[in-house]
Amino acid sequence: MQKTTLLFLLVLSCTCLKAQTNLDSLYTIWEDETQTDSIRVSAYKDYIQVGFLSSKPDSAFILAEALIVFGQEKQTLKAKAIGYHIQGLSFAYQSNYPQALAYYQRSLKIKEEIGDKKGIASLLIGIGNTYFNQGNYPQALDYYKRGLKINEELGNKHGISQSLQAIGNIYNTQSNYPKALDNYQRSLEIQEELGGKQGISQSLLTIGLVYRAQGNYPRALAYYLRSLKIKEEIGDKRGIAYLLTSIGNIYTEQDNADKGLDYYQRSLKIQEELGDKLGISISLYSIGNIYKVQSNYPQALDNYQRSLKISEEIGDKYGIALSLQDIGNIYFDQGNYPQATDYYQRGLKINEEIGDKYGTSQALSSIGLIYVEKGSYNDAIVVCQRSLALGEEIGSIDLQKEACSCLYEANKGLGKGNEALKYHEQMEVMEDSLKVTETVQKLSQMEFDKQNLLDSIATVKKEQQVELVHQEELRAEENTRNISFGIGGFFVLLAIGFFSRWRYVKKSKASLQVEKDRSENLLLNILPAEIAEELKEKGRADARDFEMVSVIFTDFKGFTQASAKLGAQELVAEINTCFEAFDEIMEKYGIEKIKTIGDAYMAAGGLPVPSDSSVKNTVLATMEMQAFISARKLEMDALDKPAFEMRVGIHTGPVVAGIVGVKKFQYDIWGDTVNTASRMESSGDVGKVNISQTTYELLKDDSDFTFKNRGKIEVKGKGEMDMYFVEKS
Repeated sequence: MQKTTLLFLLVLSCTCLKAQTNLDSLYTIWEDETQTDSIRVSAYKDYIQVGFLSSKPDSAFILAEALIVFGQEKQTLKAKAIGYHIQGLSFAYQSNYPQALAYYQRSLKIKEEIGDKKGIASLLIGIGNTYFNQGNYPQALDYYKRGLKINEELGNKHGISQSLQAIGNIYNTQSNYPKALDNYQRSLEIQEELGGKQGISQSLLTIGLVYRAQGNYPRALAYYLRSLKIKEEIGDKRGIAYLLTSIGNIYTEQDNADKGLDYYQRSLKIQEELGDKLGISISLYSIGNIYKVQSNYPQALDNYQRSLKISEEIGDKYGIALSLQDIGNIYFDQGNYPQATDYYQRGLKINEEIGDKYGTSQALSSIGLIYVEKGSYNDAIVVCQRSLALGEEIGSIDLQKEACSCLYEANKGLGKGNEALKYHEQMEVMEDSLKVTETVQKLSQMEFDKQNLLDSIATVKKEQQVELVHQEELRAEENTRNISFGIGGFFVLLAIGFFSRWRYVKKSKASLQVEKDRSENLLLNILPAEIAEELKEKGRADARDFEMVSVIFTDFKGFTQASAKLGAQELVAEINTCFEAFDEIMEKYGIEKIKTIGDAYMAAGGLPVPSDSSVKNTVLATMEMQAFISARKLEMDALDKPAFEMRVGIHTGPVVAGIVGVKKFQYDIWGDTVNTASRMESSGDVGKVNISQTTYELLKDDSDFTFKNRGKIEVKGKGEMDMYFVEKS
């Protein structure tokens, strides 16, 4: 998710609730001393938030002082707390996060004194947003969850929805798309129950962001347009402007610069009419990105500089740092390294001031790449190691990959082959984590081309034909090329796909050692690491006995019926979406994926390295798989499309594991445990996790689970067997 998009979300979440309120009437209520103190404070708070917060944060801070004074005179602590809260928001809008946190804490202290739980929950989200903008995602998530807990205790559905949105933003940023989608969908359900159009529109936007991050542009665009329609119905011009920018991002990322520029300019026009300086700055920055992609550096610099000037006027340090970074990028691309260094250093200083770890890491990598270009490899290593440490701290895969790329180039320049290979291997792992599978990308591109045709873009038909030919060429190459050439092509494709993230890195010729390293990485995608190592050392891998392995089997209910309703490409894409999510879940819990058979998925916990926690982790993994399928069905039902439901079965026992085959070999397992696990799946129910008596005995004393005894159930070829449904406590 792009940083500018995150800023949109925070702006919208603070301003959308009462965007259409008449400012004059609010101020009149504030001035009317016949009104109750509570009504006056509420009206004045809305007056500041709606009229001044986003466009004049300095004015908002001064106006909030009146609330604090009012609270002192009337001995109304709640008014003082609200005043400090708004002052914190005004600093947050200016990206002055340390000051924002200071005022938030003042407000929080008062609200805790008076027991204002609703106000406490709102502040916890605000504090979480501040840490979020600083790239401190664990801290942000902690505050969001604390806010959610209080809102749930109060039954405050609007607050629950806000908390879920915020938590979804964390997971989306960390590329945990199933969890992000789950939180966004739950938020949408609450907003639909409340009937609040603004909230529904916001939830639709965030769901669209998940699909955009996954590269599913047609679906992202569909959600954006639904959100936009609601904004237009209620006349929310600020919301319309931000959505136009989001839609522009979709077209820009699909290499349709003209269409992207059109949406950005429409957004800019509305922001100028509203006098929303923050929005104007963001639109100018987005327009600058278009010209940057087109290598129109004079126009790009002009828009970045205009955006920078406005950010400096309103004290938006976040925006200042963002513009400085991209101005530096232009000078870097032009080979003007002194100018680039100057802008990167200025941006780095601001990012460090506001505690933005993401921006700090990005600036450090950029400076490191300049050192590489100048041959100052030791200096490059110093700054890029700092960048990598920050990327690891906040869990950002793209930042880690960029830093590893810099460290690879620097160590290679120093002739440190082993160190260079180590960072190259890390970089390959990061690329695997970030990539969206080729099949889904192709299908998304085809759907997007259709959307462009409906939008009357004259050149799209030609682009679609070119893309289809290109895809056929890729398929032909994939079917014929050998392993070495395939890995080289794979690397080039990934480099092109992620050029926007590490565009600074120049292509270099691969050495024989790098090719060998890539081959080993491919082997690790096929086999567990321990088995792959044995295969390399001995030329073979011996079969092994494992005494305690938990085997998972899944199967989609209604697969045949869904096949009849979906086209071949849609069916493959849908299965791939599910299995990709399952792969991520297996990696998370340390479960070894064994294979897929049609629409069935097989995995095993406790091998090739046995673990005391493998049985529990296997059950937790299947629960998360079922949660993903349930969320996916809700989403597909909303689109009136066929969706899968799933049965899951687990049995624990001994297996034999080893490699079968010579060509297209795979790691597989055998034994009665495998057959029994398959029976657990076929005897289970949709949406449930069905486990055997053996697995139950191993987990029955774990307080994290509850079990439902299903009694003895007839199993084909095995007679009657005891089974249990397991759920989280």
